[in-house]
Amino acid sequence: MRAHFTALLGEHGFSADPAQQIAIDHLGQWLSAFLARRSRWLSKPVAGVYLWGGVGRGKSFVMDAFFAAAPLEDKRRVHFHAFLQELQQRMLAYTGKADPLDRVAGDIAKSTRLLCFDEFHVHDIGDAMLLGRLLKVLVEKGVGVVCTSNYAPQDLCPNPLYRERFKPAISLLEQRFAVLHLDGGTDYRQNQGYKWGEYIWPVVESSCVLGERLGFTENAEYGLETTLNHHPLKLRARERAMLWLDFSELCRQPRSSADFLWLCGEYRQVAVGGVTCLDAEGIDVQQRFLNFVDIAYDSGVQLFLGCEAGLDDLCQPGSHVDFSRTRSRLQQLCQLKY
Repeated sequence: MRAHFTALLGEHGFSADPAQQIAIDHLGQWLSAFLARRSRWLSKPVAGVYLWGGVGRGKSFVMDAFFAAAPLEDKRRVHFHAFLQELQQRMLAYTGKADPLDRVAGDIAKSTRLLCFDEFHVHDIGDAMLLGRLLKVLVEKGVGVVCTSNYAPQDLCPNPLYRERFKPAISLLEQRFAVLHLDGGTDYRQNQGYKWGEYIWPVVESSCVLGERLGFTENAEYGLETTLNHHPLKLRARERAMLWLDFSELCRQPRSSADFLWLCGEYRQVAVGGVTCLDAEGIDVQQRFLNFVDIAYDSGVQLFLGCEAGLDDLCQPGSHVDFSRTRSRLQQLCQLKY
């Protein structure tokens, strides 16, 4: 595993920092012990590894190397939003039966010996209840779980309205997982030169600049209204795999992560206009925007954002607990002052 990690770094022209090297060694040691203990039926082995640290510290890169080198066929790597949607869809197959979540977790355990969970975070009561119970069942059924997160276990569920209900899951992580802090002190995302779209400002909703940046032709359709999961959705324009819509339609309406997953699967270039300074918006609007950026980033969509202000003013520090990750991703858009 160490050799694979070094080779993967070399392919990208990188070298491991000490924190990353410790992390990959720890993961390899845990996997060796986990596979040996599984066959001996020892009581309560270390169930997995919880790797956390600031944005851009190389957690996902370490996970890539670990997952690729793990000598197992029955392994899966999943992302937060897509996995939750899959979980909810699979539970529908057991509607009317006792404990659908336990049945789905059992199905997962039959086909998966190692589950790698990238970008683990909890800010919604529904997510908290699903993830908490799922982790418990998977651990009980002997599935090895590796998580990456921006948060220490104690910081996973900051909302006091339902933190008490998630405490058993936090205790499970702290007691049954090896918790490892990865913090090399460098945000590597800012050093790679990778650009996955454009951040254009100042742009109001009525501006046509995003249509120009997308390069619509005379075949583009304008002023459409469609439905998305039984809710109306107004589009500024679309053409083939290009989509242009407004922030108010995307984030001020009752949209779900499933909606964003569908949009980012259907379209490869997505433009969102009229993005406002988020500290003036409600927490639900902020969360939808953050979820959308996460999903667009993970889906490989080329994103064009038309914002009323520069990135420094888009969301004031402390206005949302998750904005540091989103800011890191938005900084990887080409910044264009219009």
